Amino acid sequence: MKQPPAEEGWLGGQLLIAMPSMEDPRFARSVICLCAHSAEGAMGIVLNRAIENLTFDDLLKQLDVTPVPPARRIRLHAGGPVEGGRGFVLHTQDWSSDSSLTMDGGFALTASVDILKAIAGGGGPRQGLLALGYAGWGPGQLESEIQHNAWLNVTPDEAILFTEEDQDAKWRRALAKLKVDPLLLVGTAGRA
Repeated sequence: MKQPPAEEGWLGGQLLIAMPSMEDPRFARSVICLCAHSAEGAMGIVLNRAIENLTFDDLLKQLDVTPVPPARRIRLHAGGPVEGGRGFVLHTQDWSSDSSLTMDGGFALTASVDILKAIAGGGGPRQGLLALGYAGWGPGQLESEIQHNAWLNVTPDEAILFTEEDQDAKWRRALAKLKVDPLLLVGTAGRA
């Protein structure tokens, strides 16, 4: 399923970068790939919160997907606080299924077990990460947070989406795309 082209003012396909003043611990210093954004709300995947206590092999066993051990593995991330038991694979568009949501920039999101089977069998997309859960916003909520200076946005690239880095390094690299020094950012927006 192809996402409609991003309309003026909608940020689908962009990266959200938490401002240093972000007080919500679920999103402090987070980098989020915003997969969908419209008048109905927004949905994204947190890119820089690796899951340490569950492996891809463990997940395949739980889902009864073979082969275990797999021919290929994918990293697991905590994708956000909503539906933590639901899995999403953010990946390059060189693999897709009817249930894949494609985004500008050559990326897609797939939430079916077919992609896990393909990866375990040695195929699937060239690059990807598996997120458990997602970040979600209701109508107007993300826009309000942006107006209150909670987020910056930038165009994604494969290095930020798929390179394995610790949370802080990925956040700093995303800010560097904007040529922003986090030490110079302030958490309040001015009004003229």
